[in-house]
Amino acid sequence: MSRARELRLELARGTRAWVPARVRMNRWAAAALGRRGNGREIAVRVVGPHESRELNRTWRGKDQPTNVLSFPAPVQPRAASTRNAQPLPLGDLVICADVVRREAARDGKKVEAHWAHMVVHGVLHLAGYDHEVGQRERLRMERREIAVLKSFGIGNPYT
Repeated sequence: MSRARELRLELARGTRAWVPARVRMNRWAAAALGRRGNGREIAVRVVGPHESRELNRTWRGKDQPTNVLSFPAPVQPRAASTRNAQPLPLGDLVICADVVRREAARDGKKVEAHWAHMVVHGVLHLAGYDHEVGQRERLRMERREIAVLKSFGIGNPYT
């Protein structure tokens, strides 16, 4: 497979907090999406609690910082595949490094493992998974998350 067809993850940092390497995030995201990630692009912005809180309040009506927000890109028709085709945007993730670190400490998890979970969880939302629409969809999404994380040697985040 040519590099142009692989998932591309762009990373922007709005905080000095520790963040996993972009290549690690790209691997987690690509594993979550499987073939659906081919020829797609995701933008990840890592933010502090203030920006996370503002975005969460604006977009979800919740006045507190949150671990990950997903903003799917508008649906675009796939152009005929060419060798130099630009990737199609799948959407944006906004991850609050401080919230991820705090949650990992609270739950006794390794910080990088919790980061992996947040990237996988957010990317699955971009792909159309939604744990908030009912138990069947929640279980479907959780099964996918657990399987992807297991492939990286990370245990079930829900136990």
